[in-house]
Amino acid sequence: MKKVSLILSLVLLITITISSSVQAQEKSRWSPQAKGTVIGAGTGAAAGAIIHKRNRVAGGVIGGVVGGATGYAIGKHKDNKNKEAAQVAAANRAAAERAAAANRSAANREAVAAKKSNASAREGIAVNNRNQVPAHGFNTNSNTNQIFATGYLPNAHYGDTSKPYYSSEYRRKSW
Repeated sequence: MKKVSLILSLVLLITITISSSVQAQEKSRWSPQAKGTVIGAGTGAAAGAIIHKRNRVAGGVIGGVVGGATGYAIGKHKDNKNKEAAQVAAANRAAAERAAAANRSAANREAVAAKKSNASAREGIAVNNRNQVPAHGFNTNSNTNQIFATGYLPNAHYGDTSKPYYSSEYRRKSW
């Protein structure tokens, strides 16, 4: 009796030592085919045993095989539908990403065009103002005087989303 308890305690000690170093593995999910096969085989075996009253074992085996095959076919059909839905979803995501990229590039083109038109409009103002003599009598570059007098500076990074204050055409003076 003592020998048996010593052997069992040694086996228990070895089992605990080995099991503590084993890492847990991720539990894998069952495929729809496997689920369908197991459910169909179990249901078919039970139905076959109930239906075939003379030889319940043969009825259960035949019912299990037929039920398993039917369950596998149903699971395969479900898996194909899931794969098709995933492909459609991936195609929709790709189309949405392409549309978003096109919208971003169109917005960037519009921002650059607006920036160029604003720059050309500012140059037109500067050309018109060069011929005018200021009230104080000094003939200086009135475009820069006008910009500094209003308290706003043109934003050279207007429309460039990687720069700060990209959405504003002008920057306030900080002094």
